[in-house]
Amino acid sequence: MQFKIASVVSFLFLGLAAADELKIEKTLEIPCERKTQNGYTIRVHYRGTLESDGTKFDASYDRGQPFEFTLGQGRVIKGWDQGLLDMCVGEKRKLTIPYQYAYGERGMPPMIPPKATLIFETELISMKGGHEDL
Repeated sequence: MQFKIASVVSFLFLGLAAADELKIEKTLEIPCERKTQNGYTIRVHYRGTLESDGTKFDASYDRGQPFEFTLGQGRVIKGWDQGLLDMCVGEKRKLTIPYQYAYGERGMPPMIPPKATLIFETELISMKGGHEDL
């Protein structure tokens, strides 16, 4: 009986731990020699939705302008700094970002509720860094 209880507790703990992790799904993989790294300035198109009900809260596609930032400097949510590493220009990814890697316990009212898991569909448009720009 103790083994069964310990197994159930372990299973529940592992399930909760997995829910707290950043999930990266490559939806369009592009082979390349040069991939994004911390310190690179990248331009990304994205669409952000709430995992809970699919509500779109932001999209660079709607503005017709990719978002530009430097990876690894904490200027974006942690899920982006980690989830957009090692990408090739043209590659697309779906990032499932738990609140700990997004906007935290408070969220960003009114669009993003507290403890919200976010879904970002991303596309790497360009990168600058290293020896050449792509």
